[in-house]
Amino acid sequence: MRKEDCYLLGKITRRHGFSGNVILKLDTDQPEQYNKMESIFIEINGLLVPFFIEKQKWNKDNALILTFKNTSEAQIDQIIAKDVYLPLDTLPKLTGNNFYFHEVMGYEILDLQGISYGKIQSVNDRAAQPFFILLHDEKEVVVPVIKSWIKELRRDSKILIMDLPEGLLNVYLEDN
Repeated sequence: MRKEDCYLLGKITRRHGFSGNVILKLDTDQPEQYNKMESIFIEINGLLVPFFIEKQKWNKDNALILTFKNTSEAQIDQIIAKDVYLPLDTLPKLTGNNFYFHEVMGYEILDLQGISYGKIQSVNDRAAQPFFILLHDEKEVVVPVIKSWIKELRRDSKILIMDLPEGLLNVYLEDN
């Protein structure tokens, strides 16, 4: 499995008890979608290694207590503080103006007047407010991802129409 074909689900944060259980802290706002996982991929030394789940139960704060099939204590030690991934094809399909960040890469952002702000190059979702990083005439443009600003998502033509503040584009295009 390649990392490009997966999405980050969360991180193994620590052991739980003495019987080889671990805590998986989920990075999702829909934890209920992960009630019955059969396996996960854990990044070890740059490779995604499959681990098969024997038992899982909910802890608190979107965390799962996992027990894996056929794992040694040494393997458990090796996966602490490692990122956990699932294949992209396991994500439920979204409709309307709802989207996953990876899905809109390369989409062009237009304002309500049809002015292009550029194409989405990346998304920073590590800040308190996620934002798109666009490329417009070889200049970087930053657009906050605010749900109420998103007016239409055209999957067929890879266009995202947003109600953007007047003058936002000028901030990035004016020479300083």
